[in-house]
Amino acid sequence: MKVLMINGSPRPNGNTALALGEMEKIFTQEGIETELLHVGNKDIRGCIACTKCRAAGKCVFDDLVNEAAPKFEACDGLVVGSPVYYASANATLVAFLTRLFYSTGFSKSMKVGAAIVAARRGGLSATFDELNKFFAISGMPIASSQYWNSIHGAAPGEAAQDAEGMQTMRTLARNMVFLMRGIALAKEQYGLPEKEAPARTNFIR
Repeated sequence: MKVLMINGSPRPNGNTALALGEMEKIFTQEGIETELLHVGNKDIRGCIACTKCRAAGKCVFDDLVNEAAPKFEACDGLVVGSPVYYASANATLVAFLTRLFYSTGFSKSMKVGAAIVAARRGGLSATFDELNKFFAISGMPIASSQYWNSIHGAAPGEAAQDAEGMQTMRTLARNMVFLMRGIALAKEQYGLPEKEAPARTNFIR
């Protein structure tokens, strides 16, 4: 099994990376393969709603989004980490996720998603909710922990002092492994849930 981990912080060795690393230790112990993509310091533009990806099968902007797409398709779980900026995720990360989820036509159903957030003090819950919406709209079960998936720290490495936050990351990783394995077993025995054709309606006629 494989987990794709996305670091949405511009700092490669900041507190978001620390939290992801704590999860990665558990994944390794459990025999889960991981791959980390550092997104937060890349030059990634937002979606322009051209819809050309529908015909091309990939985004019209050929950057890290298209590079990440096959990795996303192949993984069993996706972990997305971000620092908090104005009670929101890093804008570069949001642009990356928006284009990645929209431009990829493969089913994301039953891939396990987990969001983690890091901040000095506040805005964690709002950012956590924002990231989870990418999973929820895509039919991806969302992994939870013993608390909201957040960690506190200002200076790089400071989050290591947040004992509860670090424990939350380890618990999240263990719960995610359990969920991925359970889904894999269910797929073998029962297959995926039946899907109806989309019934798309507009609010203005």
